[in-house]
Amino acid sequence: MRMRRMKNLDSRMDKCADLRIMDPAAMKGNWRSLKPDASALWVEVGCGKGKFTAETAEANPDVLMIAVERCREAMVVAMEKAQNMGLKNVFYIDMDVANIEEIFAGEEIDRLFINFPDPWPRKKNAKRRLTHRGFLDKYCRVVKCGGEFHYKTDNAPLFEFSVEEFAACGLEVKNLTRDLHANGVVGIMTGYEEKFHGLGTPINRCEVVCKPFVLPPEEKKTQVEETEDE
Repeated sequence: MRMRRMKNLDSRMDKCADLRIMDPAAMKGNWRSLKPDASALWVEVGCGKGKFTAETAEANPDVLMIAVERCREAMVVAMEKAQNMGLKNVFYIDMDVANIEEIFAGEEIDRLFINFPDPWPRKKNAKRRLTHRGFLDKYCRVVKCGGEFHYKTDNAPLFEFSVEEFAACGLEVKNLTRDLHANGVVGIMTGYEEKFHGLGTPINRCEVVCKPFVLPPEEKKTQVEETEDE
């Protein structure tokens, strides 16, 4: 998410310090210490301005919610929203989801949410899509076997690409729909979702069951080559 630079960003971030995890790597394997009585650990990647995050945390007070957002200008709005709602079961991390294995231990997460990610429409940028098999491999390492990630997008080509990636990785897909709100609003909406649903744009959604899988050899080779080139 791109936003205009805020002149008072640092002071606003400081006022939400109780909700911000400054050293997420130090929490690896120990996230539940933030809420020892939590029934589950849920993570949203790319939370944006945090409407979905806050409302999901509010609706599930027994769950520990962690929101990841690399745009600090968006994250501070999300934190302020949670703070104003008096939520005690949600915390925020400003980082890139590509580093998710650095901060969560194997099978530590019970459920992951991916809502309206950047479609990266050019074919050469396919590996940057958050449902590319390279990312799916990361998710299936940190989400427990049998756990799920819930995925929504208004971008039809991205959704079809994603479904193909899930199949290529042998992942089970449940409750797939290409028009989630056809018969009325279903579940908690993101701010982006509210806007585009109001314009009549169909919302695609599915749930994917996580399990370990082996990336095709050519994908592994590509990733190694990219790492060496950086």
